Amino acid sequence: MIDQLHHWLAALSGAGVGFSLGLVGGGGSILAVPLMVYVVGVRNPHVAIGTSALAVAANALAGLATHAWRHNVNWRCGATFAAAGVLGALAGSALGKAVDGQKLLFLFALLMVVVAVAMYRGRAEQGSDSVVCNRDNLGKVLGFGFGTGALSGFFGIGGGFLIVPALAASTRMAIHRAIGTSRVATSFSARMRPEA
Repeated sequence: MIDQLHHWLAALSGAGVGFSLGLVGGGGSILAVPLMVYVVGVRNPHVAIGTSALAVAANALAGLATHAWRHNVNWRCGATFAAAGVLGALAGSALGKAVDGQKLLFLFALLMVVVAVAMYRGRAEQGSDSVVCNRDNLGKVLGFGFGTGALSGFFGIGGGFLIVPALAASTRMAIHRAIGTSRVATSFSARMRPEA
């Protein structure tokens, strides 16, 4: 009976994670990891992190197809950001495995607060639908991509809640385009982490 309850809790948690990803392009891992640990009952935070990576990657790929169909993905920016992010994720995941799981959860909570404050402060910026990635912003896109990937790998998250504001900041991309484009990077960074 307990096992069946855990299956239902996992399914309901997965539905909530998928809804968050579909709505705002992020939040999969910031919901998935705590839900896996505190609701589903996965005792080891490192196992919860690795398991959530698979779920987030699958959701990101499904969302990418929808956004691509609506022509809401800037492929060049997404691919550039993702390439740098994969390198960062590999480096970050090696560090994350060396940190105690409970400390990771605490640092993860602090990161969510920092990102929330940064997004709130930048909420008035509109961005542009016609952004292109070129020599003018290539350094910023690569830098933000690597840094976001490193944090994503360290904490074992898909990184959508980091990628969306990072894409907007590095390219001045409109938020709805950043949400669609973030799916490219989220799909690759989640799948490339060794935990996954």
